[in-house]
Amino acid sequence: MRLPATSAKERADNRRPGLSDSAIFIGSGAGGASPQQLELSRANRHGLIAGATGTGKTVTLQGLVEGFCAAGVPTFVADVKGDLAGLAMPGSATSKTHEIFAARAAEIGYSDWRYEACPVQLWDLFGDQGHPIRTTVSEMGPLLLARLMNLNEVQEGVLTIAFHVADKDGLLLLDLDDLQTMLLDVGERAEELTLTYGNVSKPSVGAIQRSLLQLRSQGGDEFFGEPAVDLEDFLRLDDNGRGIVNILAADRLMASPRLYSTFLLWLLSELFETLPEVGDVPKPKLCFFFDEAHLLFEDAPPALLEKVEQVVRLIRSKGVGVYFITQNPIDIPDQVAGQLGNRVQHALRAFTPRDQAAVKSAAETFRQNPDIDVATAITELKVGEALVSLLQPDGSPSPVQRTLIKPPSSRVAPLTAEERKVLIATDEIGSRYDVLVDRESAQEMLAAKAGEAAAAAAAAKAQNESEKAAAAQAKADAVAAREALKLQREQERLEAQRRREEERVRAAAAREAAKPSMSDKMMQSAGRAVASSVGRQIGNQLLRGILGGLMRGR
Repeated sequence: MRLPATSAKERADNRRPGLSDSAIFIGSGAGGASPQQLELSRANRHGLIAGATGTGKTVTLQGLVEGFCAAGVPTFVADVKGDLAGLAMPGSATSKTHEIFAARAAEIGYSDWRYEACPVQLWDLFGDQGHPIRTTVSEMGPLLLARLMNLNEVQEGVLTIAFHVADKDGLLLLDLDDLQTMLLDVGERAEELTLTYGNVSKPSVGAIQRSLLQLRSQGGDEFFGEPAVDLEDFLRLDDNGRGIVNILAADRLMASPRLYSTFLLWLLSELFETLPEVGDVPKPKLCFFFDEAHLLFEDAPPALLEKVEQVVRLIRSKGVGVYFITQNPIDIPDQVAGQLGNRVQHALRAFTPRDQAAVKSAAETFRQNPDIDVATAITELKVGEALVSLLQPDGSPSPVQRTLIKPPSSRVAPLTAEERKVLIATDEIGSRYDVLVDRESAQEMLAAKAGEAAAAAAAAKAQNESEKAAAAQAKADAVAAREALKLQREQERLEAQRRREEERVRAAAAREAAKPSMSDKMMQSAGRAVASSVGRQIGNQLLRGILGGLMRGR
């Protein structure tokens, strides 16, 4: 849904009536007094928009984005409530706010105010209300992932070891499946890795796996994967030289505040690591607006705060400006707040001690103006009015001024579902990020490795089983042979016993056969008796003969 673009002169007039071509008009006092303009050459010195709910922060943010767009500076905006997507449509004279905005334009002498849309690209981590934004686990890195999963120091150390081992082994960590598989591999190799990298306990690995499961439940699966977003898509201009407004749908994302803050910090880190060093430039290459900024710093460990401070401090030289939007300025840590040179402070309420401390802190951060009691003014500001101090061309902050914020040119209301659908379908991004790509990475490589190991183990097991079967068969054969030999010997013994028995029987039979019969016995007996009688007779005769001879010899 494209709208006719205005000329360069009209765009310039729209952002800075009667002011410098190199600045963005913010607002002024009544009648155009003390006009406030953001110098484009100082816009990469970062900024802060703060104020209580309902005081006009969103309109201030919307006006700044419109000014950057007209100046040819791309922006990235987190749309927490869904109404910033209205930047894609011009405001309407029939809207409820038209009379208020028209009156404000007249009050500050904004004679060239008109309704106009900005060129917009819609993004959504979940891919529902815009183009999907993805990155890989490797690009996120262990520090931000540890923050995202709320890991303690020991668990973060184990996660870092997993990343190191993956890098050493050439394993790509693209999505959460890859990380989960890698952690499983690290857990299985815990004893081996502990000797090299320090203690890797299985309980720590298990705790990380549970945190990973929670991250999945928050939609982490949608964010990690390929195709990863090309940061150049955030740095584009339209055909008329206007900066593209990249709007991240963050209403659903806010239900997962840790994912929201970690994603935006990752994006800043990627910009810092990717963009070349440019130093001071006439205007930023990109301005980044971080709504609900307190979420970035809640429960953040020192290492993470150090990284945030480093990125905010150094990304200026890459031509990137970072603007934090929050309700209470004391939500921003001092080491980060000290880097924010451009400040717009809407009303604060001083009902509680914390509120009073916030008022005092905010008042002390401004360059004082002898005509304004800042601490008092902060509590008295009307809706759409703010205390403004911006960096001047020489880099010094301007004295704080009480300022009526200019009315926006685009719609201050959400898009309809149909409007959003048309914008997504007709922008320059097209469908390049719509289809998730799952190429070979750690999960597949470790699965293949595990498959090879399983196959080798199966082959070894089969070989072992075969050898066992052969040994068992040989043992069985030996047992069978012994049994056969035993049986043979038993048969031979039985056969020998049989033969001996037969011999015994034959011998017995022979003996029996050799024995005389009863009649023979009787005849033998009779014969013996006769023989005995005859013998006695012969003996007697011989004896008588011998005795007779002896007698005659006498």
